[in-house]
Amino acid sequence: MRHVKGNNGMGREDTTDTMSLKARIVQALKSETEKGASDVRMATLRLIECAVRDRDVCARGRGVGEGCPDADVRSVLETMVAQREVSAREHEEAGRIEDAIREREEIEVIQKFLPVPLSGTKLEAAVKDIVEDLGASKLKDVGRCMSALKKKFPGMIDTGSAGKAVREALSRS
Repeated sequence: MRHVKGNNGMGREDTTDTMSLKARIVQALKSETEKGASDVRMATLRLIECAVRDRDVCARGRGVGEGCPDADVRSVLETMVAQREVSAREHEEAGRIEDAIREREEIEVIQKFLPVPLSGTKLEAAVKDIVEDLGASKLKDVGRCMSALKKKFPGMIDTGSAGKAVREALSRS
């Protein structure tokens, strides 16, 4: 879904890197409608748009005029992925393989709007920087380090692998 900023071949500049998450979702829905995308893709994009619009209505009801921020949209998307993972497992256990496949296809569509989680050397470098910035040296500092990681890299931290990396970094210091 991310594109290199530049001319998109139609005389317009591609701004998907600077667009809000809501705007990217609306743009994807428009684009896929014009292309005549698969039923699963279109249905999933419509579900995403409805869920985000619902969250916007709730935010405006609380007095947030511009609707929900990207962090809330990311949270909605993460919830949608988690729901589908549970459903896919349940479908597989019940022998409804086609339904499980559809759930996994929906997960793929939703995940295109989520940031790629940090892993490998990028995660290790981020953890090292956080540990140094906080002056963390004991295992009791894991919580502080995790909070700082989540704040610095919103939506990009897998708590399991990040927690393990933080514990390893702290045990070395």
